[in-house]
Amino acid sequence: MKGLFITGTDTDVGKTLCALAIIKKLNATTQHRIAVMKPVAAGAKLTAQGLRNEDALLLNAASSIPAPYEFINPYCFAPAIAPHIAAAQQNITMSTAHILNCYKRLAQQSDIVVVEGAGGWHVPLNASEKMSDLAVLLALPVVVVVSIKLGCLNHALLTIESIEKTGLPLFGWIANLANPDEACQQENIADLKFRLTPPLLGVIPYLNKPSQFEQVDQYLRLPI
Repeated sequence: MKGLFITGTDTDVGKTLCALAIIKKLNATTQHRIAVMKPVAAGAKLTAQGLRNEDALLLNAASSIPAPYEFINPYCFAPAIAPHIAAAQQNITMSTAHILNCYKRLAQQSDIVVVEGAGGWHVPLNASEKMSDLAVLLALPVVVVVSIKLGCLNHALLTIESIEKTGLPLFGWIANLANPDEACQQENIADLKFRLTPPLLGVIPYLNKPSQFEQVDQYLRLPI
């Protein structure tokens, strides 16, 4: 395994949380050198070093390989909107070839690169390419983060069906209980386990304390 591509059934489903859990688990259980990548980020603050996305910074802090921010997050936009719209507002056309070059630089100095996508599987990057096209270009096994809520069955089944059609290997899926008030969470998880072929890597419970986030990797079981 040279890396993992983390996608989700929607935006704000907990991709970064699950990516951090995977990184922490790999760091705790293997001797691999872990690099990270957030190729596209929409929602950033201007700092003395330039635009910086909070999720990309969290991933970088968890990695074991120091790397320039420009490789970790090649495309960073201030407004928290669809990334291709943010890019168009600045007359920028995002290039998957450029992202691939940055990925290769990270891969050269690491054993595993954990790549977190933006939004869902089919989020547009430009007029002709989507996030799914980037995943195919990187040719990495895919982890799907499913936020367990009303509608998650349809979203998860459609997402995984689409991934399977690309031929990319599915490493597994993670159930994230981001909202404690959602009804029938355990029933939804059980139904997805019955219907999905990829393994369930873990169930992340509702977390609301800093100490709980520090131990989030305990909820995962990685087949490595």
